[in-house]
Amino acid sequence: MTLFDGITARLIDTPRLTVNILERDGDDPATPPERTVVLIHGNGSSSLFWQEIMQDLPHDLRVIAVDLRGYGGTEHSPIDATRGVRDFSDDVFATLEALGIPTAHFVGWSMGGGMIMQYALEHPALSLTLQSPVSPYGFGGTRRDGSRLTDDDAGCGGGAANPDFVERLIAHDTSDEAPTSPRNVFRSGYVAPGYTTEHEDVWVESILSTSTATGNYPGDSVHSDNWPGFGAGTVGVLNTMAPQYFDVSAVVDLEPKPPVLWIHGTADAIVSDASFYDYNHLGALGIIPGWPGADIAPAQQMVSQTRDVLDAYSAKGGDVTEIALDGVGHSAHLERPAEFRHALLQVIGYVGRPAEPSPPTETIILRSAD
Repeated sequence: MTLFDGITARLIDTPRLTVNILERDGDDPATPPERTVVLIHGNGSSSLFWQEIMQDLPHDLRVIAVDLRGYGGTEHSPIDATRGVRDFSDDVFATLEALGIPTAHFVGWSMGGGMIMQYALEHPALSLTLQSPVSPYGFGGTRRDGSRLTDDDAGCGGGAANPDFVERLIAHDTSDEAPTSPRNVFRSGYVAPGYTTEHEDVWVESILSTSTATGNYPGDSVHSDNWPGFGAGTVGVLNTMAPQYFDVSAVVDLEPKPPVLWIHGTADAIVSDASFYDYNHLGALGIIPGWPGADIAPAQQMVSQTRDVLDAYSAKGGDVTEIALDGVGHSAHLERPAEFRHALLQVIGYVGRPAEPSPPTETIILRSAD
């Protein structure tokens, strides 16, 4: 595990499993919850991806990055996908309980965004920062209003993973010889064209920490009579976000409502109204043959669904800030760290060092019950 200056790792034993976390040297365990930030990564990554932002956040905060089960240094226990992302959420709750942290500000990236919404449905949260989050209705297989396209979630779940990418995970492939290598998937999917970094090897290392053991990534699938011929299974990562198991739209009814920051890129290839990871969109492009048409298999409007739910959250009294970064991909905290940092400090209500000028952003939409 490649750790940056000032970042340390340790294992936390919980009644559920042993969880790896990253912390910062010098952070005070007695820091109150209102100055505690918990970072949750997404699919195909780990806590390693958070290290730059951990280094950059003020040192009177306590910052913790958690490895979800099957990623990084956390145990590779099987995932019951019929619970949606609740296995992940319950693991994080057990970890914070072991650390004596009753609540905190939560930051979730991609799948991690869905996880912190699930967490907030069951446990107190001081704020939610959603970075390029999975739609509140899951990944794939739904109409704009969240209703499911088929009873078996055709085209969703474990069967949607590229088999060659999975084999390259197993082989710990660090090359860039094929489009499906983890390194090239990072370059084409995680970030927008033009992003460069001296830390790419660390990001690839993080992707390669993804467990492909039974019950982890990608998960199983079942035969479907609907195009493209498979539906969601019951175990593994990708099935946790199948719409039959995952729906966190009930966040609109949370009381009290934590403030929400939604930050995302306009060039996101993964979470989009035209996602290159959505089988129905790929079918419409002719990349996957046999597509039955938009009436039967429309592309999922992921960003629009998130906006609809957060608009409803605001209408019911919640404070929401949306920041859409022009030309940014799936990883705002890597691609535009100054904007990400500033927005995060705003939503957690940080008061400490003198106020900093707000970095320029392309689109900021404030929603408030007031």
